[in-house]
Amino acid sequence: MADDTSIFIGASRKPDDSYQRAENLLLQYGNRHGLVTGATGTGKTVSLQILAEGFSNAGVPVFCADIKGDLSGIAMMGTAQDFLVKRAEQVKLDPYDFQEFPVIFWDLFGEQGHPIRATVSEMGPLLLSRLMNLSEAQEGIMNIAFRIADEEGLLLLDLKDLQALLANIAERAEEIGARYGNVTKPSVGAIQRTLLVLEQQGAANFFGEPALRIADIMRTTRDGRGAISVLAADKLMMNPRLYATFLLWLMSELFEELPEVGDPDKPKLVFFFDEAHLLFDDAPKVLIDRVEQVVRLIRSKGVGVYFVTQNPLDIPETVLAQLGNRVQHALRAYTPREQKAVKTAAETFRPNPDFDCATVITQLGTGEALVSTLEAKGVPSMVQRTLVRPPSSRLGPITPDERRKLITESPVAGQYDQTVDRDSAFEMLQKKAKDALDAEAQQQESGRSRWTIPGFGNDDPAPQPTGGRRAPAPRSSNRQTVAEAAIKSVVRSVGSSVGRAIVRGILGSLARGR
Repeated sequence: MADDTSIFIGASRKPDDSYQRAENLLLQYGNRHGLVTGATGTGKTVSLQILAEGFSNAGVPVFCADIKGDLSGIAMMGTAQDFLVKRAEQVKLDPYDFQEFPVIFWDLFGEQGHPIRATVSEMGPLLLSRLMNLSEAQEGIMNIAFRIADEEGLLLLDLKDLQALLANIAERAEEIGARYGNVTKPSVGAIQRTLLVLEQQGAANFFGEPALRIADIMRTTRDGRGAISVLAADKLMMNPRLYATFLLWLMSELFEELPEVGDPDKPKLVFFFDEAHLLFDDAPKVLIDRVEQVVRLIRSKGVGVYFVTQNPLDIPETVLAQLGNRVQHALRAYTPREQKAVKTAAETFRPNPDFDCATVITQLGTGEALVSTLEAKGVPSMVQRTLVRPPSSRLGPITPDERRKLITESPVAGQYDQTVDRDSAFEMLQKKAKDALDAEAQQQESGRSRWTIPGFGNDDPAPQPTGGRRAPAPRSSNRQTVAEAAIKSVVRSVGSSVGRAIVRGILGSLARGR
């Protein structure tokens, strides 16, 4: 059974089909990352739930995504149902206590949890280019945009800031191109169109302030339990690229902000990445390299990353090699790709002489898994066929009323609910444009020649010389300047027009008077 140094996963089956040996995950190796895989309906969500419960009870904060809404039940106390009690007896879970766990609900759209936001600057050009699926040339322009924002002190907080900066770059394409390389207006226009699509898909809700503080997903309660941050992702999954980019950004932020802690007795935070294949689908090599780097190095920050997906082939081998704790649920083996996945999963385990791993993977029942965790000195344990323990919290989703109540009583209530829109690139570029227009108008006004009509009081008097002597009168000339001729022509036209109008008025009056 589990103690203060481990999490109880379940009991392994012996050759005589009895469940006797407890399978635990040691907390000191919880930051060595992990993998939970299996076909749909085989019990991955329950495995994620019991691991989250175990880490929370050990005082470790947890962040996880709730793809279907089922995981939200972790916030409510479980109830004694027959099949759960039976499972507890099978794995010798005594006593089987029910609990409710401290949960903070989050939602990028602010509908089923507190809004989560990040600034455009925090996201950076690489992740933004991934999110927008930009070409190499367009990604180059995005990098130039961020460079110019840094040089000119332009804050990039939300989408309108980026849109305004790109418009400014298009206007200065020749000047900027001479410094950083070719910048074409069609490429900028393509990026702007992609930003418009993102905005219509709801990404505008994600970019802005107040940005998420990492400390708010690393909370512990007064009784020493770790808070479980649950991201509502059912609607977010309609835009899987945004979902994957957000979680990668969050991992990167954790890596950059947290200090080095080496190998702690337990993790500082555990991060569950559900539907992990979305992170790697069609991802460029530079992005996969970035994920591998974060996974490899974030361990020393005390953060454990657990990927949850259907197929182990969804994870690149370079990343798969970093995952020490594994829970493998049943896989199907009907197609060649599925058969390859079964073989890959079997080969990643330390063999058990009591059974053939590849055969058992296809025979596992719901709630059963092949489990291998890191033992003393970080050595993988021999794979065991394990019956997973039942959760202590509710199995299944909570009601909308229960969710609203939990959101209202949340420790971060009111901190992220209202958007803050401070002066940034959009406002600064607008002000620069207005100042430039005002200066141009003033320059045109001061340089415009003043034309005067002789005899109407606007003539400038001739300057008088000093010394009491009168200046000689200017010699008259019968020649007219072009300006004078034009003025006189206008005056004559105006005079004759006015005169004709007056005459017509008088004659009309006389005619009516007869």
